[in-house]
Amino acid sequence: MISYLKGILRLTLAHDDRLTLIVNGTGYDILIPAYVMKMIKANSSDGDELEFYVSYNQTERQPKPVLVGFQSPLDKEFFELFISVEDIGPSAAVKALSKPVREIARWIEERDAKALRQLKGIGERKAEKIIATLKGKAAKYALMQEVAAAPEVTEDFRKEVEYVLVNQLGHKHTEAAQMIEEAIKRNPRISTSEELFEEVYRGQKK
Repeated sequence: MISYLKGILRLTLAHDDRLTLIVNGTGYDILIPAYVMKMIKANSSDGDELEFYVSYNQTERQPKPVLVGFQSPLDKEFFELFISVEDIGPSAAVKALSKPVREIARWIEERDAKALRQLKGIGERKAEKIIATLKGKAAKYALMQEVAAAPEVTEDFRKEVEYVLVNQLGHKHTEAAQMIEEAIKRNPRISTSEELFEEVYRGQKK
């Protein structure tokens, strides 16, 4: 399974949704969501060295591997959450993710089906299914500011949330600690990182 690639960029002129990455003489055809491709074209040129966090997808119905590339591990993580929704496969998800992850996650948490229908291939029924499946799981992505390394596993979910807020989402330590403290005050029954992310996000909307 391929999870990360670093190599030389070759843009595919005939397609807006893919590129080729040359790694040690081997070319990998990688699907790229529109919002990621826009950043690549704005900041990179053919021949540049790039790295991608890769979502590797292969099933019995789709035996040919599909590689989907992202420039941050959080974006890849959200993509794999997104394709957990029934009837949304990797190719459909690549087409649908035309907006930054932060925006899509915010629409999910706010139950904004109308906004989700802006995404290519997402009608009313799929928008409602996305919300029903992912509401409560997308809050941390809605808080994204900038991306760093993936978090280490920790037994204390509060420390895990603080780690993500600081190291992945760009908040200061004092700000993150305050956000967590206020969230727990509002809802002392929080017992998982997902619940805490959701409550933190809810507090930032006020």
